[in-house]
Amino acid sequence: MEVEMPVGAKFGVEKEKSVGKRKGNLLSGGDGPVKEAPTKDTLDASDRELCRLFVEMFQPVGEENIAAVFNDGAAADAARKKWKGDSTAYCNVVSISGRGAAPGSKKNKKSMGFAAKMAAEMDSSTSGPFSLPPGTEVALFVAPGPKELVAIERVCSEVGMGCCAVLLNARLGKYGGKFASVAATDLFAGEFEPVFHLAAAPQGDAPGCLVYRQFPEEWALARKPKVGPPKVFATSPNRFNGEQCREAYEGMEVPELEERVEGFIDNLAGWFK
Repeated sequence: MEVEMPVGAKFGVEKEKSVGKRKGNLLSGGDGPVKEAPTKDTLDASDRELCRLFVEMFQPVGEENIAAVFNDGAAADAARKKWKGDSTAYCNVVSISGRGAAPGSKKNKKSMGFAAKMAAEMDSSTSGPFSLPPGTEVALFVAPGPKELVAIERVCSEVGMGCCAVLLNARLGKYGGKFASVAATDLFAGEFEPVFHLAAAPQGDAPGCLVYRQFPEEWALARKPKVGPPKVFATSPNRFNGEQCREAYEGMEVPELEERVEGFIDNLAGWFK
């Protein structure tokens, strides 16, 4: 499964300071307030929160059967720290590369002796290929990049259909359907199902528009008017590319009343500049 949410989205899982909060939207080039470029900490927190929600969602399969897979040891350690003591977040927190705690949940590590802990730490720092903890039934891969996708392709071929692999914010659309190998292209472009997708459309092709999909429905392209919720003006059984977004946007018809309302709002806003 593939899940993509808006860049830097806040899910309200982790508490944060209220100082300096600013409102914005997920569009980087449309009308209305533009959200400032998110920092790395903001992006990491958003991806971690999304993973945390999925960990809780899959708790019925058993905490020891869930693996939250981060790109590096630092991201994995941050998740362990944030989720410590949360009974609904028990799982195996691991990383594809970099140092970090060895595979196994915090709960398991507490019962390990000093020698076992040292051996586990030494094992986790080796440069060998990444593999999922034994018995993993659900693997949540958090914001993997090109390098991590290579490892994920190998892991998926190893575990087969006995493990549910979920890509969280992998942003597969930016690769244009082309990956490192033919096998990887077949896997990520053909086997992974986008079960939920909400993101800004390419703003150069469809300014002020959103791309949305919820399985098993079709992909939808929606325009966000000045007043009211987004309005769908095009659907497709396949993911929209930039050219398709542009063609649909250019062929979009906006009701005359809606144009008048938006024109009035623009004129009114001009008085307060």
